[in-house]
Amino acid sequence: MKKHELKVEKRVVFGKKLNNLRKQGIVPANIYGTDFKSTSVSVNYKDFVKAYKIAKETAVLYLDLDKTEIPVLIKSLQKHPVNDSLLHVDFRKIDLSKKVVTDVPVKTTGVSEAVTQKGGVLLLQSESLTVEALPSDIPQEIMIDISILKEIGGEIKVSDLAKSQKFEYKTPQEKVVVSVVAHKEESITPDTTVAAPEVLTEAAPAEGEVAEGEASAVPGKDDAKATAPAKAAKDGAKAEAPASKK
Repeated sequence: MKKHELKVEKRVVFGKKLNNLRKQGIVPANIYGTDFKSTSVSVNYKDFVKAYKIAKETAVLYLDLDKTEIPVLIKSLQKHPVNDSLLHVDFRKIDLSKKVVTDVPVKTTGVSEAVTQKGGVLLLQSESLTVEALPSDIPQEIMIDISILKEIGGEIKVSDLAKSQKFEYKTPQEKVVVSVVAHKEESITPDTTVAAPEVLTEAAPAEGEVAEGEASAVPGKDDAKATAPAKAAKDGAKAEAPASKK
């Protein structure tokens, strides 16, 4: 296997001054790892792009720092949110004699009958899988043959993938990587249903009652009702009273 090399230099520029460095075609970077002192470095943009196209995040890259060779994996890239320009790179220093855990991209191959003949939709549910291997045995990509998917609803899990003696899957075995689902037609009729506005009302008082804190709607009406029984009782008493003696 060809050895991938990349020259880097120690960096003494930080903060806002890094923008000037980037304008010169230099990318700030950092090297870190177990039992390794984190080191700030810089790398030529064009040289890095060439190396990245070959190594990606899975192949060992040998950094040349002051004539010292440091084996690393490209761990992460930080890009500008608007113009997608490269802002920063993280290199992970590794021990070539020890296994490492890293993510490997997933790619599909073949043709699925469930898609071409039965109108299903292919879903790649995981763009990468986590594996453990010696740095030199990390696969560049994991190819998945989708020709075994012949029915809608079919799926390929990690447990269905071919095993390798060079690396071990650390992603859970039950994880679905690829599946085929039924195609759903989107409704072209807009939903114009408008929910009725909610009307908040207070409970009406029972017939003959007056809401608390409110006066009677007709002044004096309730008073008349209240005195009527007393007047009737008084009139009845007068009718039953015995005639006075002459």
